[in-house]
Amino acid sequence: MFNQPSTARRTRSMEWKKMFAMGILSVIPLVGCSSFPDSGPTESGIKSAQSSPKKNTIGFGLVQISPDLITLLNSEMPPLFSNIGQSTAMVHYNSDRAGPGDTLEIDVYEMGESLFSTAQTASTGTSAIARRRNFATILVNGDGTIDLPYIGNMSVDKLTSDEVADKINAKLKGKSEAPQVMVRISKNLANSIIVYGDVKKPGRLPLSLHQERLVDAIALVGGGLHASEDTIVQLTRHNQVAEGPLKLPEDDPQQNILMEAGDRLQLIYEPRTYTVFGAAGQPVETAFTKSSLNLAEALARVGGPADYQADPNAIFVFRYENANIAQRLGLPVGPDQATVPIVYQLDMINPVSFFLAEHFVMKNKDMIFIANAKANKVTKVFNLINALIAPGMSAGRSF
Repeated sequence: MFNQPSTARRTRSMEWKKMFAMGILSVIPLVGCSSFPDSGPTESGIKSAQSSPKKNTIGFGLVQISPDLITLLNSEMPPLFSNIGQSTAMVHYNSDRAGPGDTLEIDVYEMGESLFSTAQTASTGTSAIARRRNFATILVNGDGTIDLPYIGNMSVDKLTSDEVADKINAKLKGKSEAPQVMVRISKNLANSIIVYGDVKKPGRLPLSLHQERLVDAIALVGGGLHASEDTIVQLTRHNQVAEGPLKLPEDDPQQNILMEAGDRLQLIYEPRTYTVFGAAGQPVETAFTKSSLNLAEALARVGGPADYQADPNAIFVFRYENANIAQRLGLPVGPDQATVPIVYQLDMINPVSFFLAEHFVMKNKDMIFIANAKANKVTKVFNLINALIAPGMSAGRSF
């Protein structure tokens, strides 16, 4: 008899829970799976967007990662410094040449009567002493000429120091007794390069007879401020520009070309990063921090595809690829199009894909998207039902 109130409470609690659950379940169909928040499209959504002209407004291509694709991507030639000024890049270049702005030091030695001095030559019998006249700072004019006493205006542009000496000596013959001339380029601005940007000691670097190469020039100004993998070198020569990572001339002797007078070297700090979106263990933007990074390493750094959420069949790499690669893949390329948007897909359900991921080299600004599994939305529905029912169930116990 004392159990009757307790039985009544249990009955009312059960009825209340049933009504609450029916109310929740009646709302769920109105919400629908498509109303749940998501981190991005599914595999079918990406493929549908790629094939739809209305959605694919930038014309991106979709390519499966395969052994043939890996071979094609690895055959891509990096930007070549040796292509700039090929006629002189690997040819002997004499930096001992005069030019506008240079300063020459000229010594003239004369026997007997001196042309450049009023002093008499000391002599005993038939012997004579040579006299030296030093012109310490002869500036090369903007038109490549110099002015000397008894000679006047004389062109020295692009002449070596020996050639300048021979030319002066020839002009003094008949005016001076047995002249001998020595010339040294004391300040050689014409045969220098400019190194600037992210270097320790930016400025003008004179070229020597040692024939400095690209990496030598950077080392002589103290080197770069950052890792060579994250440093871009821009070389300007004769109105041509070549650009590439500093690691390229460091690793390839053919790209470590000779410097020429007038070259301009700029070092640009450009840290390489990639971004991960979607059903990843840790969606984030992260730096390469090493000279080369493959897709397997990039995925491992962010925890890989998230369990119970990701579709391992739908790992996508979004990239602006060079036009020549896109053409070789059979994708449409415009006449003035330098890059083409391409989405590469990796199917990690296939064990072979793990080996392919080790050979798929990541590029700067790549985006990895891990699609959600289709069943993930069903899981979200049940999670929502559980979240809504749990408070009601607890409240029902109080009756």
